[in-house]
Order: sequence, then C-alpha cells, then structure tokens
Amino acid sequence: MPNARTANAVRLEFAPGCLVQTNLSGAAFTGDWLWVAGDEACGLERLRRLETVGREVLRFGEVRDYPLSDLLDLPGTADEEADLEGMAVADVYLWVVGSHGLKRKNAKPDRDHAGNARRLTKVTLDGNRRLLACLHIEPDAKGEPCLVRQAQDGRRALRLKGDAQANLLTCALADDPHFGPYMAIPGKDNGFDIEGLAVDGRRLLLGLRGPVLRGWSALLEIEVEARGDQLRLAPLDDNGTLIRKHFLQLEGLGVRDLHFSGDDLYILAGPTMVLNGEIRVFKWPAARALLAANREPVRFEAALTASVSLPHGHGTNRAEAICHLPPALAGRSRSWLVLYDAPDAHRRDGEYTVFGDLLRHD
Repeated sequence: MPNARTANAVRLEFAPGCLVQTNLSGAAFTGDWLWVAGDEACGLERLRRLETVGREVLRFGEVRDYPLSDLLDLPGTADEEADLEGMAVADVYLWVVGSHGLKRKNAKPDRDHAGNARRLTKVTLDGNRRLLACLHIEPDAKGEPCLVRQAQDGRRALRLKGDAQANLLTCALADDPHFGPYMAIPGKDNGFDIEGLAVDGRRLLLGLRGPVLRGWSALLEIEVEARGDQLRLAPLDDNGTLIRKHFLQLEGLGVRDLHFSGDDLYILAGPTMVLNGEIRVFKWPAARALLAANREPVRFEAALTASVSLPHGHGTNRAEAICHLPPALAGRSRSWLVLYDAPDAHRRDGEYTVFGDLLRHD
C-alpha cells in the first residue's frame, strides 16, 4: 500500500450490487455512521464505523442501500439517476440535492465521425436530476439511524415541488439575468450545475460548479418550508425575495461541495466543465453570521482564503465531497473527510473498497 494512502487514509468498504461505490459525490455523518451519495445512482448508502484492520486511520463498512424510490415519490422513474451532488445533516433530516443540470452525450471510440457528431448534438435531462429533498432520520429498534418515508411522529420525507422537467427552483431561475441563459446548457459545458449543499435552519446554500461568470463562482441562497407533502420556496425577506445570489472569487474554479464548520463556510472548489486541474479548499470566515444579517439580493465576496490544495490525477481522484468529522471521531483535532470520484488504483483495494482522506484543519 503506498505511503500516500496510509498516512491519512479512510477505508470505505462497499459490497456487490451497492447503489454507490466509486462515483462518490456527497458525504455526511450521523455520529459513527457515514452517509454517502453518488452521481450515477438514485439512492444513498449508509456505512458503519468499524475497527481498523490496516494502517488506515478510519474504516467504514457494513453498507446498507437506501433507494430514493423507497423514500420519496420521485419525479422520474426509479431507475433514472438523480445525479446527487450535495448532502447535509441538520437536526433529524438528511438533505440531498441533485445537479439539476442537463447532460450531453459524449463521443465514443467505436463510433465513426458522423455518429459521434450526432451524439454531441443530443442533450437530455434525467427525470430525477432536479431533486431537492429532506429525508427523515429515525433510529430503529437497535438505535441505528435509518432513513424512513414517514417517521413515527407523522413527519414525512419531502421534496421541492416539481416534476421531471422543472421544479420551483428552476422556474424561479428561468428568467434570471445571470443564470437563466445557462439553464439550457449542459453542466459539463459550463451550464447550470449544482454540486454543493449547506444547511442552516430553513436556509439552504446551493453551490454551483457552473456557470462560472468571468471568473466568479456562485452560491444560491434559498429558504424552504413544508406545505402538505411538498417543500416550497419561502420568501427570504419582506420584499418577497426567493433567491439571493452570492458571487465568490475562487480564482476561476467552480464549487464542488460546501460545509459549515462553526460560523465558517468551507468551499471545495475545482474546475468546471470536463477539465483536469487544481482542487482547493477555500474558507469564508464568519460566513454564517454574515449570511444571516445580509439583506442584499446580490453580493460579491472576494475575501476568501485558500486553506489547502488537494491531490488529483488525470481524469481520476477528483475530490467531490467534504464534511466535518464528529468530535468523537476526530479526537482533539478538527478534521475533514474528503471523498473522491473516479479513484485510481492507489485509492482502491479490490473491486469494492475505496479510500478517502482525513485532513486536519485549524
């Protein structure tokens, strides 16, 4: 096992048939339990903390699948991918968000030039991609956290009102001067693409991988409320504002994930579109209080600091998920768990085990 993997490695053991294995794009903790999402499935996985067997610092396994179709009335079919990109635990809910973006077919080496040219003209939207939902976490008879469609107190898993083509968020953005023109452009073409989620009460921050506008990345701030069996957008102020826009200077990178640590907001950032390039973590100090006090519909924030750069490969090892370790797991040092999409051979052990990283921070 290479030294790069043993110093801070976190072992994740999946199993044959798991909904999520190597395409990790979201992570969140409930105590010793780790929730993970992938961008090529329509479900989540729960892993338990286990005793380590090698030199890795943490090990998770005994995986359990949670198909979203068991928890929600989905806008699309049960087998259509949701392209889940962001996760966050708040109170008794696990929040998840899909990319909301379109996808374009790619060229294939076994097709001729004319065939590949036709493929590049085909733009589609999977029916579950425009998904924003809160899933209820409830302990079972053994005290293990489980996702349930309806909790014992009657509360249900809820999703933002919409169908396979649009929801309240995309409708609100359709005529937006900054993002409206990008709603019809696939995410990997610098089109609209949500990849980060942070939750503060009823207020949600959605981080955009794209579009990046003249080097400025963006967060969308919304508030949601439950009405019947659905979530609705709620006004952020007395003026009826449904979406606030925060443009961030991330040196041309797009948002890959978001995470609150105390009052600070940490932003995992990487290239937009299909590019190999630097992946970095930025810190927005005291963001929680600033966001709570802000009443401006559009803000620009340039005073972010880059705290660390993460390893990446050529088409591999793309850091896509970051979350704070619970104190019981982190010990005396505050730490992040970082998970990677497309892990290379150094981040794999057999067919069903992958490795993330444990990173210490101040």
